[in-house]
Parts: sequence; C-alpha cells; structure tokens
Amino acid sequence: MLKKLLKIGFFLLVLAAIGAGTVYLDYQRWLQEPVHAGQEPHYLDVPPGTSFRALVSQLEGEGLLERPRYFELLARHRGDAGRIRAGEYALEPGISPVGLLDKLVRGRVIQYRFTLIEGWTFNQLRSALEANPRIVNTIGELDDEEVMARLGRPGTFPEGWFYPETYTFTRGTTDLDILRWSLRAMEETLEETWETRQEGIPLESPYEALILASIIERETGQPHERGKVAGVFTRRLELGMRLQTDPTVIYGMGDSYDGRIRTRDLRTDTPYNTYTRHGLPPTPIAMPSGAAIAAAVNPEPGEALYFVSRGDGTHHFSATLEEHNRAVRRYILGQGD
Repeated sequence: MLKKLLKIGFFLLVLAAIGAGTVYLDYQRWLQEPVHAGQEPHYLDVPPGTSFRALVSQLEGEGLLERPRYFELLARHRGDAGRIRAGEYALEPGISPVGLLDKLVRGRVIQYRFTLIEGWTFNQLRSALEANPRIVNTIGELDDEEVMARLGRPGTFPEGWFYPETYTFTRGTTDLDILRWSLRAMEETLEETWETRQEGIPLESPYEALILASIIERETGQPHERGKVAGVFTRRLELGMRLQTDPTVIYGMGDSYDGRIRTRDLRTDTPYNTYTRHGLPPTPIAMPSGAAIAAAVNPEPGEALYFVSRGDGTHHFSATLEEHNRAVRRYILGQGD
C-alpha cells in the first residue's frame, strides 16, 4: 500500500513539474508577444485614482491583454503594481508587455503643444486657448480682470504679460495652467533683460520696456530690423517727438478697426494714438518676443527718425523728413524717386 501511495505521489509531482514548466514556457512566450498588433497607435486613458486591478480589467476590456494574470504576475514581480501613473498614453504597434508596463510606470504620457504667437493680443490668446479641444476651458465666462485675479495678479492689465513660445502639456491641462506658465516666463524674461539695458535709455521701468517691445513686435517681423526700429523710437522719445506708429492707433480703435487706417483715425484722439499724444501708450499692445524686449532696452545706434514699409516685409529707414517723404512716394504711392 505504501509503495502504491509513493508511486501516486511521485506521479503527481511529475505532473506538477510538467505543468509548471509548461506555464513558465507559456509565460516566457507571452513576454515576447505584442500586446497591440494593430497598424495604428492605440490610445489608452488611465484616469487618476485607477487601481492596478481596475487597470488590468481595462486593458483586458480594450483587447490588450489575453492573459491578464500574466501581466499581474509581471507587475507584482517587478514591484510596479502600485507605481502606475495616470494619464493619456499612445501605445505603438508591437509594444511588448514589458514595454507597456515601463511606459505606464514612467508616465510617458502624450505631450501636446500649444504655441503662443508673438504679436498676439490677449484676446487672440484667449480665443486660441478656447479653440484648442485638448485644453480644459475654465475662463470662458470670466472677464480679463477676473482672469488676472485667478492668476494672482489682481488689478494688472493683461496685455503683453504672456510670453510667446511653444508650451507642452498633457491631457487635463487648463487654460489657466498655460496662462500661468507664460506669465511666469514673461516676468522672468523681462526682469532678466531689464538688467542688461543700455545706460541712459528713455525708459523708466521694465513695464515701459514691455510697452515699447510690444510696439516693436507689431512694427516688424524681421529679426534684423528690431534693433533699428527700437533705435528710431528711442531717439524720438529722447527728442520729445511723437512716436506716430500705426499699430498703437489700430489697438486704440478696438473693434472699429476694419483693416484700414484713415486720416480721421490718425486725428481721433485715444490713449493709444501716438499721432496725437507724446510718449508711450499706457499699456502694451501685444505680446512681445524676448528678442523685441532685448531690442527695446538695447536699441541700435544711428540717426534714423523715420521708417516706411517697402511692401516686402522690410522697411526703409530715414534720418530726415525729406528722405522719408521720398521713401513714402516710392514705396507707398508708387511714384518712384
């Protein structure tokens, strides 16, 4: 009887060993198989607070795990079951179980991009944020004053205070998040650039530099001209001449601007009409780039007091009114020299 029991026990051990070996080999094969074999990325959204068991069920439900217990075994063996990060993931075709787990643990979520264009007004910035379907809108019903209060800058006029560059963000990012990042970037850039200013420039504060930079930004899109334009405005301020710059007039016209500036617009006084008022306008008129701020505080030397568009994106600079009038006849009126 004892011999018989020993034989049965030995037989069961052999079967168990064979079964374990089969499972082990199957597990090793599974590790090499892709969890996503499609032709396009599979987008996986892991909500905040998702437990590991809920994640496994989600992966199984989305057709990514044929053997969910193996994935549990892998994660628990590596100590990663409690380290999964929430977010939106793009699972590329052919990704392995190990690659999937690594992506989830390291939080390699999808990164989106939002570009704040230099020269935009705050209204344009708000519209672009609202139009982006991946950015959570939280300020749609707020006026500009309320937005600035939410950003911790109550009483601050928003124009000019947001730094133009490309910001990366993930799903769930709000419009206030991006505004907060760009506000901080502008404040830091302005503070650092102000410390590099030329001695004796006719600007009393970093804010005046921001105002002038916004005008420079709207006057030229040519990087090599920013310093020249800044030089013209600087010399005009020093001489007590009016800046006479169209972008400020346009800004002061608000919604009444229809794409054209008429003589009556140049004569209609507003706080932003630099044809009727001396000095800088009361606020920036756009979001200036770092290069425009640098030009405002480090203008190029020279004698030019005027400039006019050549019609190709560049400008003709003149030191005298006579030369300027000839340039206007040539480039604006098409009358040649």
